[in-house]
Amino acid sequence: MIRSTDSDPGLSQGVDLTPLIDIIFIVLVFLLLTANVQLLTLPVDVPEQNDAQMNSLQDPKSIAISIVAQEPYYALDQQKFEQWDSFKAAFLARHQNLPEAAVIVAADQDAPIQPLMKLLALLQAQQIDQTQIVMEETQ
Repeated sequence: MIRSTDSDPGLSQGVDLTPLIDIIFIVLVFLLLTANVQLLTLPVDVPEQNDAQMNSLQDPKSIAISIVAQEPYYALDQQKFEQWDSFKAAFLARHQNLPEAAVIVAADQDAPIQPLMKLLALLQAQQIDQTQIVMEETQ
């Protein structure tokens, strides 16, 4: 039978966990750096009536689209549009002038879903990927 002789009785024959701890630390740092951070936005009161004034956005590098509860549903930077085609033409012209601008969509909670879906389909067809949808958190 083979026996192991301990030349130094102070050393234990346990497993060295230092490399394992190093790997866990590296993975932890990697996960923390690549985790998505929740973007915080300021609360915006979206218009609920036709005669409500829309809040203006001060950022010239953004295009603000509002969807209200009653017709006309669409507004682009405080300008209301009666027809979808006129809104679409104005939006595409504005986006062509500012191709790097972020599109901010604010929809009234009482607005029908169809105008929003139509707008999202337009954004997808134009391959606009810098879009922010304004939502209010429930408390």
